[in-house]
Amino acid sequence: MTLELKRLLTCLREGAVKMRITIPHLGNADFAAKSLFDDLGIEYIVPKVSNKEALELGTKYAPEDICLPYKIMLGNIIMGFKAGADTALITGSCGPCRYGEYCELFKNTFKKLGYDVKLIVADYPKDIGVKELMQRMGNISSASDRNIEQKLYAVYNALKVIKLIDYIETRARYLAGYEVKKGEFKKLIYDCKNSAYNCENGIQMIKVLNEYKRKLGHIKVDMNKNPISIAIIGEIYTILEPFANLYIEDKLIDFGVSVKKGINPSWWVKDAVLAPFKANSLHIRLASREYLSHYVGGHGRECIGEALIAQQQGLDGAIQIFPLGCMPEIVAKSILPNISKDKDFPIMSLVVDEMTGEAGFSTRIEAFVDLLERRKEQNVLYRS
Repeated sequence: MTLELKRLLTCLREGAVKMRITIPHLGNADFAAKSLFDDLGIEYIVPKVSNKEALELGTKYAPEDICLPYKIMLGNIIMGFKAGADTALITGSCGPCRYGEYCELFKNTFKKLGYDVKLIVADYPKDIGVKELMQRMGNISSASDRNIEQKLYAVYNALKVIKLIDYIETRARYLAGYEVKKGEFKKLIYDCKNSAYNCENGIQMIKVLNEYKRKLGHIKVDMNKNPISIAIIGEIYTILEPFANLYIEDKLIDFGVSVKKGINPSWWVKDAVLAPFKANSLHIRLASREYLSHYVGGHGRECIGEALIAQQQGLDGAIQIFPLGCMPEIVAKSILPNISKDKDFPIMSLVVDEMTGEAGFSTRIEAFVDLLERRKEQNVLYRS
């Protein structure tokens, strides 16, 4: 048994320490966190779904030139602390990206505001080391009075939850372009999330998610349809958190588009686990090698790889989404026009910040979908 594993087991055996934890929203990661805290018996406060109030609150106290994810996350956490939380669990980032500095910036902000705050950062083990990661997770474990087996089972359930809900949403948004009755898959997604969130523990949530997974197969689809298919690529927070991207995936399926997105919370977990062995996202790295063979921070390389994979899979186009000032995505954006030209593959980049207007945003999306529809019609006429 390794020294790190022994220390983790020691943390798991320790008695419960009082803690009331909050989390900033990050797409479907909320459900895994809820399952974990419910099973561990840890008090937690989930702030309201990211909204204008959270953005305004975060913008008020954030550094002026910081990116959008920081402002929304800061607003989420402050709302959690105002509701009685004393600890926040946040994710880290990889490489030279400001996301990796959020923890220190949060601490400085909370100190100025007079909040007595404890931050726990779930970061890549390749960046902070397995020992440090286990110590941080031990801080959460110490707030639970469950035994070792129950704690490990809680982690297992949380991982199963995130894998299931990501599968359901990914599959539903792809099949939405083929549905016979418009809006059924969108309704299933939201019904699924509402039902899952009302569950009292991980086992119950897994049961509900499996039921909705089965329901996917009962919605009528016409696979003879030939809908527009679009890949969502870009900075991980803005493609995962619906409020940050102005609910772009909902807008697209309302247009009858089949949507694909390769990066989600379950992908992040798998990528983090495999990263120390350099076995993470091999297909993405191989795909990106033609245009970007090195990491540029954040998920810039993944953005390039996902664009090329989308083209290879025969999708009609891709939309890159990233926050204003995001350097890794700016690098990716400078490469995407070459991919678009060389592969004859339309790619649109959308930059978001607190000043982004929904009307203009929606207009650009609709215009891009129209462009892809015209291209598709011309290709059909050419072949005939």
